[in-house]
Amino acid sequence: QVQLVESGGGLVQAGGSLRLSCAASGLTSSYYAMAWFRQAPRKQREFVAAINWSGGRTIYADSVKGRFTISRDNARITVSLQMDSLKPEDTAVYYCAADRTTSVHTTATNYDYWGQGTQVTVSS
Repeated sequence: QVQLVESGGGLVQAGGSLRLSCAASGLTSSYYAMAWFRQAPRKQREFVAAINWSGGRTIYADSVKGRFTISRDNARITVSLQMDSLKPEDTAVYYCAADRTTSVHTTATNYDYWGQGTQVTVSS
């Protein structure tokens, strides 16, 4: 059974940094694209960043480009999201997702497995 477990969320002041991690278990290999999505109260879930299986290709939402960095460790099958220069509008529950194909996607429906989410709150 595939499980994705996020950690690293919390409360931070605007301009600060947080690092989210997602540990995957039950995957048969590391040949999965991984991504982060987020959902703020009363808003739809939105794409944040994705990385292909090798780590050689990454894509970001325009709203986080230049501030967030996605990376992965295939030896431990983890994916991280370094979030710098945080803004109050980054406040949301952040979800880790895995896609059984090796391509990166921005659409949530392309992802097969999801974590339970971790709360990130940025105060002004």
